[in-house]
Amino acid sequence: MTQLDIESVLVAGRGPAACAVVSACTRLGVKAVAVHSEAERTARHVRLADDAVLLGPAPATESYLAVDRIVEAARRSGVHAVLPVTPALAGNARLAAAVTAAGLTWVGPDAEVLERLGGDGVEPASERGLLAWVTEDGLQFPTPVARDRAAGIARVSWTPENWTADGTPELPPTARRLADVGWRGLVTVGIDPDGELAEVAAGFSLDMAVLERAYGVDAVELALRSADGGGPAPEGQAPRAAVAAQLRSTLPPGTAGRVTGRLPDGPRVEGAGSVDVVAVSGYDPGDRLDGWYDALLATVSAGGPDIRSAAAAVSAVLSGPTDTGLPHDRGDVAAVLVRLAAGSRVPSA
Repeated sequence: MTQLDIESVLVAGRGPAACAVVSACTRLGVKAVAVHSEAERTARHVRLADDAVLLGPAPATESYLAVDRIVEAARRSGVHAVLPVTPALAGNARLAAAVTAAGLTWVGPDAEVLERLGGDGVEPASERGLLAWVTEDGLQFPTPVARDRAAGIARVSWTPENWTADGTPELPPTARRLADVGWRGLVTVGIDPDGELAEVAAGFSLDMAVLERAYGVDAVELALRSADGGGPAPEGQAPRAAVAAQLRSTLPPGTAGRVTGRLPDGPRVEGAGSVDVVAVSGYDPGDRLDGWYDALLATVSAGGPDIRSAAAAVSAVLSGPTDTGLPHDRGDVAAVLVRLAAGSRVPSA
């Protein structure tokens, strides 16, 4: 098991992403304390965690995004560190500074670096992007991504077909300088049509599973290694093709619902061991999808020898949840995956 100096963390987030982070902490032997609003006292990320702390009322601004309440929750829980999940929290310079001022470890770039580069908390959704783990030695596990977009949301992302076999993609010069300006930890960037850096985000973006499947590494382990002083990087595997997709409810904004069927969840292997697939659900049957929050239900990602096999594996997993009790966008996502599995180029919406 990986040995880390950080023994306990407050997982600041909710939904499938928080569920994935809590599960990773369990694998790594790190105590995970969840946070929740009054509306999500029994949410899945709470049930998976070792402990949980109430933040406040249902509105995210009074609970999941409330800096003072997150810091106070960390103090009360006795954790060593605060691990922000979403870019909205991971890129919050004020939260990073408050955590540090409280004598706790902040799992992410320093507040002053975020103030300059990543304080907007925007999830990059450019047609092209880059994922990496940034250490003092530069960009580790650099992973280029292409994205299909719908209403500004990257619903499917994947490694380009022309990704070089040695895993050294062409990088914007400004991305190479992230280590020089003090960025440490995970980074997701958008690349504009001219090949320059657009958005820059910290935390566990919805694309980060592409990096994990491409190199066979654990993003939570990478983030914690940066926060506790680094140490040797995990070896990982030779880079492979990877695809990640999201399943979202299509209930009208602000409308609550109830999950009645099982969503994709857990690791699996397809094609006689050639494709690794990981699905993460934010809900179990009987759970309430609250209208206050993001409607993301689950994420599915796969790594394999080529994009076609990885996309086909993700598509096969998503073909299962036809009766979840909620309307969802599986049809739209499946159309993108079918094109990838057929070797066709997917234009950005």
